[in-house]
Amino acid sequence: MKTLARFIQNKREELGLTQKGLAVAANIPVETVEEVEAGKELFLPVTIRQAIAKVLKCEAHEIKQLEKDIASDIVSPEIIESLKQLILNGAGGLKCPKCGAPLDTRVAKMYDLEDNLILHPKAHCTKCPFQIHS
Repeated sequence: MKTLARFIQNKREELGLTQKGLAVAANIPVETVEEVEAGKELFLPVTIRQAIAKVLKCEAHEIKQLEKDIASDIVSPEIIESLKQLILNGAGGLKCPKCGAPLDTRVAKMYDLEDNLILHPKAHCTKCPFQIHS
């Protein structure tokens, strides 16, 4: 089965790029590439998907079809929004609403076209495929 992580890694390696090389060429944080290839990030924002596709010489839809929107399939939108607010407010010790295992959380800092800072709460379960992306 083809995964997003394997697809990105294979395309990157075919072009002779390192993770850092892909990140620099796509103008995205190297951590994003690392998380995608580690299988921690299963859904990409449109701008990141397009930037990666351009560098990897593929179509954005090829990447999108491999993405998984795990959170919306298994947990209500209200619970996800609540978790996002808790992450943004710095709450620790959050548990996965699917299996109860600890959530690995962080706040991604990104900038819009006007250079305004935008905070995106992110989380993934340490045991099951559940994750939150913005």
